[in-house]
Amino acid sequence: MDKSLKKKILIVEDDRSLQNALVEIISREGFEAVSAFDGEEAMEKLKEGKPDLILLDIILPKKDGYEVLEEIKKDEKTKNIPVLILTNLEEIDNVQKALDLGATTFMVKSDFSLKDILEKIKVALGQDVDKS
Repeated sequence: MDKSLKKKILIVEDDRSLQNALVEIISREGFEAVSAFDGEEAMEKLKEGKPDLILLDIILPKKDGYEVLEEIKKDEKTKNIPVLILTNLEEIDNVQKALDLGATTFMVKSDFSLKDILEKIKVALGQDVDKS
C-alpha cells in the first residue's frame, strides 16, 4: 500500500503498555500509528504532521486531554480531525465536557477491547467494519 494513502492515527496515552498494544493493533490493521506520551508531546506531533484521527486519553502528564482537545478544536488546521476519547473517567460530567469540547466519541477503557477500539476508529474514518 502506498504510504501516502495510509491513514495516520495519533495515539495520546501515558500508559506505555496500552500505548504499545494500540500501536500494534492499529499498525497491523494497515494504519500509520504515531504515539505521544503526554499532552505537550501530542501538540508537538500535531505540528509535525496532521493525523487523520486522534485517540486521546484525558488524564495525561503536562497537559491534560481536555486542554489538548480544546487546542485541537480551536485551530483551523486541526479542528476537523476526529478525536476519540479513551479514558478511565466514566462520570457523565467528563463525558459531557469532552463532547462539548468537540470529541467525536467517548470510550471508557474498561468497557472496550482493542478490537472494539479499532472498530470505533474505522467508523470514525468512514471505513467498513468487519462484523465477523
